[in-house]
Amino acid sequence: MKTKIFLILLLVAVAPALHAQSADGDKPMPTTSPVVQSDSTARKGKSRRPRIDREINKNQFAFKGETIFGITASYGTISSEDSDLGLILDNINLKGNIVTVKPFVGYMYRDNNCIGLRLGYTHMYGHLGNATLNLGEANDIELTVSNMRYTNDNYSVGLYHRTYIPLDAKGRFGVFTEIEFIYSLGRMNFSYLSEDVWKTSLSNIYKFDFSFNPGLAVYIFPNICGTISFGLGGLRYTHTRQYDGDHNFTGKRNFSKMRFRLNIADINIGVTVHLWNKKKDGPIRRR
Repeated sequence: MKTKIFLILLLVAVAPALHAQSADGDKPMPTTSPVVQSDSTARKGKSRRPRIDREINKNQFAFKGETIFGITASYGTISSEDSDLGLILDNINLKGNIVTVKPFVGYMYRDNNCIGLRLGYTHMYGHLGNATLNLGEANDIELTVSNMRYTNDNYSVGLYHRTYIPLDAKGRFGVFTEIEFIYSLGRMNFSYLSEDVWKTSLSNIYKFDFSFNPGLAVYIFPNICGTISFGLGGLRYTHTRQYDGDHNFTGKRNFSKMRFRLNIADINIGVTVHLWNKKKDGPIRRR
């Protein structure tokens, strides 16, 4: 009797488990197959890969809607003491200078991006009192030149685009890249003394430049920024018309070149003033 009761209880306990196992056995086993991706699909997937955001524009150095204006200037001199040709030139008496002033105005059409207009004036002057070219006794060549003067006054107008990249979270320090299209008009005067008579050559110079000028910028005050920019060259087309001392046409020349290198005569230090609507945005935007 006890044995029958034990068998009945065992069947009651095992029956649900057997029923579940039989139900699972009736279901078909799922089949999986590897997904084969065609080359075109793979290429398409690669092209849709999201671009990495390096957060270059996360910080603001200049704000959309700002109007900026300022001026850049440079000054350089040269004299016989600066000459590195002392081995072949003797009795050098040379002096000269170059002055450049460029006022500009611009508008920030979006954060850190500006488009504007720049005017420019450059004055160059050089005077060679005396110089003797001596190539040595073996070459038996010696030449003496004296009393030469050179002046050049150049006026320019240019359109530029500048992009700032902040270097700190508060937007005080930054670098910028700038491209500029320039048209300039210059008058060159070259004269020399020959048999106690000054002879003169005049040239009108027309230039079209597409230049690249990177630089550094730092806010001295909340809305006043100091800058330094470096001319790295670009594309240039020059048309020159030459005249004699009596303004008679003597010839012309066309010249074009592409050069990218640091120009030590085109390093400019400047100040930029940023204006914004203080009533709308508050008196201080940079802390």
